[in-house]
Amino acid sequence: MRIILTANTCFKIANFRVGLVGALIARGCEVVVLAPTDSHSATLTAMGCRVLDLPMDRNGTAPLAELGVLWRIFTALRRERPTIVFGYTIKNNIYAGLACRWLGIPFVPNVTGLGPAFNQTGMLNRIVRLLYRLAFARVRAVFFQNPEDRAVFLGAGLVDASRTRLLPGSGVDLARFDARPMPPDAQGVVFLLVARLLWDKGIGLYADAARALRAKNPTLRFQLLGPPDPASRSGIPMAHIDNWVAEGVIEYLGQMQDVRPALAAAHCVVLPSWYREGTPRVLLEAAATARPVITTDRPGCRNAVLDGQTGILCAAQDLAALTDALARFAAMPAQAKAAMGRQARAKAEAAFDEATVIKAYIDQLRA
Repeated sequence: MRIILTANTCFKIANFRVGLVGALIARGCEVVVLAPTDSHSATLTAMGCRVLDLPMDRNGTAPLAELGVLWRIFTALRRERPTIVFGYTIKNNIYAGLACRWLGIPFVPNVTGLGPAFNQTGMLNRIVRLLYRLAFARVRAVFFQNPEDRAVFLGAGLVDASRTRLLPGSGVDLARFDARPMPPDAQGVVFLLVARLLWDKGIGLYADAARALRAKNPTLRFQLLGPPDPASRSGIPMAHIDNWVAEGVIEYLGQMQDVRPALAAAHCVVLPSWYREGTPRVLLEAAATARPVITTDRPGCRNAVLDGQTGILCAAQDLAALTDALARFAAMPAQAKAAMGRQARAKAEAAFDEATVIKAYIDQLRA
C-alpha cells in the first residue's frame, strides 16, 4: 500500500503522527508525506518516509495562490495514485478532499480544529463551509478530536453522521510519556506553557498573570517553551518574549525536540488558549506524565481535563480567572498536587492511549 499523509507542515506529522507512521511502515506500507518541507523533513526521511514538498502559505487567502495549492495537491495525488490519503489541518483537508473526490482516491481527514473561519461571519465563513461540504461528500471517514467540532459539522450539514468517528486527539504514547514523580515544592512551584508563540494560545494572559502572582510570591516560576511563528497573524514577536524574560516574569526555554524533561520538572502545565483547538497534544502528554493542567473551558481543551480532578478549567480570555486558577493550584498542599497528577495519569491510560488512534487508522485500511 502507498499511503499519503498531508498537512501544512512536516513538523506536525513528525511530532504528532510518529506512532502512526511507524505502525504503517511496520506493516509494509510505503508512507509518503505531502507537506511543506521544514527542519523536520529529515526526521521523516530517516523514519523511512518519502517527503514531497508542497509549497503553500498556510495563512494565505489570495484566490490564485490557493488555486495553485489545490493544483499542486491534485497533480501530486494523480502522479502518486496512493491507496488512501490521510489529511490533517484545514487547507490540506479541504484541498486533498476535493482532489481525492475527483480522482476517486479514498480519503480520511482528521479535523484538528476549526480555525478562525468558524468564529467569523460573512463570506469567508460561507466559502469555507461550502468547500468542506464538497470535500467531505465522499470521504471514507472523518476523524474528529472532540464532540463539539463533530456537532458543528453535523449541524451545518458538512458531513454525513455515519462517516464520522471520534478520537482522543492524536493520542499519546503512554510508554514514552511515563508517569514521573512530582518535583518538590521547596524550590518554588513551576508552571509550564508549551505552545507555538501565538497570542491565541493565551501567552500574553499567562505573562500578565505571572507578573501579578510573582509580585506576591516571587518563588513561583512561569516557564514558556515553544517555537516562534512569525508567519502567523497571531505570532508574538520575540521582542515581547525578551522583554518578559528581562522583567523576570517568564523563563523562556526556547524549543526542544523532546519536551519530557521540561514536563517532568514542572508541577503544572498551563494552556490558556482561546483558539478553537482539536485536542491539544501537550495536554495529553502532561496527563501521561502525571502532571495536572490548567486550561480554558473551550472545545478541545476541556475534553482533556476533568475539572477539579485532573486539572482546573477557567474561562477563556479572562485574566482574573486564569490568575485565580494559578493561585489556587500554587496554594494546594504537595500531596494534593501529586494526587491530582496521579488522577491525570489514570485518565490518560483510560482515554488517551495512542494505540486507540493508530487502530482507528489501521481499520480504515481494511474498510
